[in-house]
Amino acid sequence: MSMTVRAWLIDDSPSSRLQARLGRAWRICAALMRNPLAVAGAVIILTLVLTAIFAPLIATHDPLKQDLAQRLLPPGAMNWMGTDELGRDIWSRVVHGARITLVIVVMVAVLAAPAGLVLGAVAGYFGGWTDRIIMGVTDIFLSLPKLILALALVAALGPGIENAVIAIAITTWPAYARIARAETLTFKNSEFIAAIRLQGASAARVILGHVLPLCTSSMIIRVTLDMAGIILTAAGLGFLGLGAQPPLPEWGAMIARGRTFILDQWWVATMPGFAIVIVSLGFCFLGDGLRDVLDPKSGGQQ
Repeated sequence: MSMTVRAWLIDDSPSSRLQARLGRAWRICAALMRNPLAVAGAVIILTLVLTAIFAPLIATHDPLKQDLAQRLLPPGAMNWMGTDELGRDIWSRVVHGARITLVIVVMVAVLAAPAGLVLGAVAGYFGGWTDRIIMGVTDIFLSLPKLILALALVAALGPGIENAVIAIAITTWPAYARIARAETLTFKNSEFIAAIRLQGASAARVILGHVLPLCTSSMIIRVTLDMAGIILTAAGLGFLGLGAQPPLPEWGAMIARGRTFILDQWWVATMPGFAIVIVSLGFCFLGDGLRDVLDPKSGGQQ
């Protein structure tokens, strides 16, 4: 039965659009499974998602409960990653901090990627003054360091997770717009686009129905690779006190509070730092694997 399903998925002449899409998804997954680093990255990200979902079950303590009698305890059987300066269990705070990190990453991707995709496709499709204006604004944002621009925006908007997400999204969309524009320029004069125009399709229909789907693969790759930078930027804002506010267990803020004890009680700052590094590596590994599979120039789908 499994061989029959596999043969149906890899059929070179699919009989329906559903079969073609499922077959492509099967080939992508099979190619990813042959890449050990991509598999490791997928496992790390899946672990992050499951940790965020089941944080109350995985955490061994209340992440906000203070116990000054248990402050700055080293890692042990009762506190797997030790305790911080207020006696809070670091393991439980790291676990619950996964929720904050995942929310920030998802929200930035949801806000920045579609905005950059649409603006880049519009600029590439229409060209002329539309292209010059959109790309001029894009170049202005790209000329500024992301972290500095995010700091300025959060300082203007005020500290907090919501404002941090908005600030990071504003600094992230220009790269997606550049990619979408470059992709659109490669096929906007192709025969199939001309055929769609001859059928009377409007510019909006051509862009939404045909141009944007063709840019999706490159966008997925870039978004996945950018996740590590988004996590580091969010942690940087939290470290400076401009991200999630106390007593929320945000990883960057935890490192900021633990830097005072880094020489004697190293675990206070090191444990959330390990979480940031591991999750960032996971997104980098998966992004590299997706690039090998989805990039037509690499031949990964052959």
